[in-house]
Amino acid sequence: MIELYHCPDARSFRALWALEELGLPYELHVLPFPPRVRAPEYLEVNPLGTIPALIDGATFMTESAAIVEYLATRYGPNDLVVGVDDPAYGAWLNWLHFGEATLTFPQTLVLRYRRFEPGRAEVAADDYAKWFLSRLRHVDRALAHGEHLCAGRFTAADISVGYALLLADFLQLLGGASPALQAYWARLQGRPAFQAAKRAQKADLAEILS
Repeated sequence: MIELYHCPDARSFRALWALEELGLPYELHVLPFPPRVRAPEYLEVNPLGTIPALIDGATFMTESAAIVEYLATRYGPNDLVVGVDDPAYGAWLNWLHFGEATLTFPQTLVLRYRRFEPGRAEVAADDYAKWFLSRLRHVDRALAHGEHLCAGRFTAADISVGYALLLADFLQLLGGASPALQAYWARLQGRPAFQAAKRAQKADLAEILS
């Protein structure tokens, strides 16, 4: 049984969404954020104290985009993967990691200095918000060629970038997004697996709060 340690709508949502898309059985452990402070026992699972943590037999992983890639390739064949012989393979890998390394990174600084530590570095938060929006235009350009980022269909790359849009929506950074980007985000939210992941985290959160 795959185990996923998760905080609602944190980076671990990528892994939860992928598990639902693949229809894999899993055990979900929902933790309060940040778990290293509010659930210190979690440090015994992941000494870094970061989310996510995924355990699959002897496999232990903590990087959200890597977990999505692992699940998609380990439990194939499936539609989340673009094969190495496909012309879109390079684009798939690039988008898969672009979602985390390029889009989510600046958002974490906006989250920290606007939500958790306001007044400390809000100028830096504003700068990183602009930085994020400038990189988001790359997604907009890709959507000019189709409804998804690569391969002409929904893949793991859309999960990675889709999470960045989820976080951007929470941070109210999508107000000036193009109609194409807004439509893309609406399509992702409409996927049954996305909605199932949302329900799963709410159900488990209700259990730990009861």
